[in-house]
Amino acid sequence: MPHLSSQAISVQTHLRDQVADALRAALIAGDLRPGVVYSAPTLAAELGVSATPVREAMLDLAREGLVEAVRNKGFRITEMTERDLDEFTEIRTLIEVPTVGRVTATATAGQLEALRPLAEQIVTAAREHDVLKYLEADHRFHLELLALAGNHHLVAVVADLRKRSRLFGLGSLNETGRLVASAQEHVELLDLMVAGRTREAEECMRRHLTHVRTLWADGGADPEGVSGAAQRVKPAG
Repeated sequence: MPHLSSQAISVQTHLRDQVADALRAALIAGDLRPGVVYSAPTLAAELGVSATPVREAMLDLAREGLVEAVRNKGFRITEMTERDLDEFTEIRTLIEVPTVGRVTATATAGQLEALRPLAEQIVTAAREHDVLKYLEADHRFHLELLALAGNHHLVAVVADLRKRSRLFGLGSLNETGRLVASAQEHVELLDLMVAGRTREAEECMRRHLTHVRTLWADGGADPEGVSGAAQRVKPAG
């Protein structure tokens, strides 16, 4: 049986966005494999929707660099190179490290402590081997933390970089427990920021982004994931 999140798709105004979210989740889980071409009708059947919102969602993902259109066939999942990952990490480091320093110096303890539930959710999800919940909480934590700097354009740039760097399936990390170490860095970062230890907070963020870059690369080493979930999605052709 297909393993796409059909239960997440309902007949609502934002069906296109729901389909795009489901496809991103499939990319993260490794159910859609880099380099493989998938047809919109096949994906639509597995998601329980018509082909139109799938095609529209795929065009959105194409603008994010996650897929590319293949004439008369469908969409190919873009392959992420080591250089791509290095460059995305470099840009995020240039943005997020100094921003963490600025937020440490300007945010109130209350504003920072408001992020603690998210930091704890990240750790819990990692311990439960729930990659999708991990990434959802991680996404919110990083963007809400950066938002404290008061620059919504900066937040939008980082959000786009995060989307573009999430091609590799992370299923193979579920058994290793390696996500837990990365997850705990969020709590460490928050503790340093609340304590006003600016330089240490910046270094923690720098180290965290380096670890994340390694996780993305290693997560892509086995695109089928632990459960072989990728085999449950039928490519075009």
